[in-house]
Amino acid sequence: MKKTREPKDRLWTPNFFLLWQGQLVSALGDSIYEIALTFWILYETGSPGMMGAVLAASTFPKVLISSFAGVIIDRTDRRKIILIMDFIRGLCITFVGIAAIFGFMQIWMAFVAGIILGICGAFFNPAVTSSIPDIVPSSRIVQASANLSIVRAISQIIGPSSGGMLYHFVGPPILFLTNGISYIISFILSFFMKIPKSTSQDQQYNFWQDMKEGFSYIWKIKGLRDLIILTCFLNFFATISIVLLAPMFKNTENLGEAKYGIALAIFTLGMLAGMIFTSVFRIKPENKSLILAVSGLLAGIFLTIAVTMNNFIFMISLLFIGGMFNAVVNVLIESTIQLTVIQEMRGKVASIKGTLSMGLAPLAMILGGLLAEFYPIKYVVLSGFIAMTLLFIPLFFLKSFSEFIQFNPEQKKVMQ
Repeated sequence: MKKTREPKDRLWTPNFFLLWQGQLVSALGDSIYEIALTFWILYETGSPGMMGAVLAASTFPKVLISSFAGVIIDRTDRRKIILIMDFIRGLCITFVGIAAIFGFMQIWMAFVAGIILGICGAFFNPAVTSSIPDIVPSSRIVQASANLSIVRAISQIIGPSSGGMLYHFVGPPILFLTNGISYIISFILSFFMKIPKSTSQDQQYNFWQDMKEGFSYIWKIKGLRDLIILTCFLNFFATISIVLLAPMFKNTENLGEAKYGIALAIFTLGMLAGMIFTSVFRIKPENKSLILAVSGLLAGIFLTIAVTMNNFIFMISLLFIGGMFNAVVNVLIESTIQLTVIQEMRGKVASIKGTLSMGLAPLAMILGGLLAEFYPIKYVVLSGFIAMTLLFIPLFFLKSFSEFIQFNPEQKKVMQ
């Protein structure tokens, strides 16, 4: 009996490995591109406000079309969506790289590229996350989510740490081109991946009715609704702080671009440690709620203290610990949604979550940039992390939230 169950309980199937590998390549390119673009804008314009506006350009499309994209994802071949989005992004950013190499790169091109990346991301990200339960067994979903998060962590370690130095040695044009090529490589890897169709893909549907059902589904499940609201506010306050770290380092004596890359890499190394923990060790369902609340509280405390440190070694040590606890929070949130949402609703729920959680991100980027024009950047960063920390305190007292987080698929039916 044991032998017949082992293959079904495997995490590293060929499909998951291809998905993981493709994500690693494109995520690494993204992290290098973001560093290069951030400092290119700062040096070209000298304005944190402009930097925030360009970065926000890639977020607005996600807000506007993510909920629509979710309906399409649930009714379409997710593999095709992943392939098409990677191909479009590859062409777009490759053009940006070529424009920069030949010297005709303009700020407006960065805006347009950001909008295209945002539109593609609105389809791509929910397609990936909603495919996980279809290619791995339910007992391995937390580990699968952790391993895909590890991909992003690895890219954020290698990308920023090398991106700051590569910016000076090879220049932003080559880094832009590298990201375009990474999308094309991801496209090639994903071409060999197989994702089973959902039962709703062959059925006729009413677009607006499907979208309405997605919102209704989220609203009637209180735990799911609370989790998405929490994610919205966490993203808002975290974005205010994170988007201003680059200008804070640039304007602070004895820091600069290179140390910014190192600090971001150390923070992400901490996230990697947290993701490895959740990947290797299975967290019991009955402990998930407490671990989520404690991890979120500690993450906020360590990040808040870190930005007050004048000693760089102390700062990156605290960033490492904060990143570790932050990763545990992210993995538990994503895996809970994947475990509790039924197959035909996953795309819609993932997209609506993306719309709502990212909806405040452009405002946070612009607000953070504007506040930095009038107040000391360090104080604005500090305020964002403090607000993020306070959000986790009520979680210790919300019983319905705890019951939802502690959902056990082996003992209960998937939520309807």
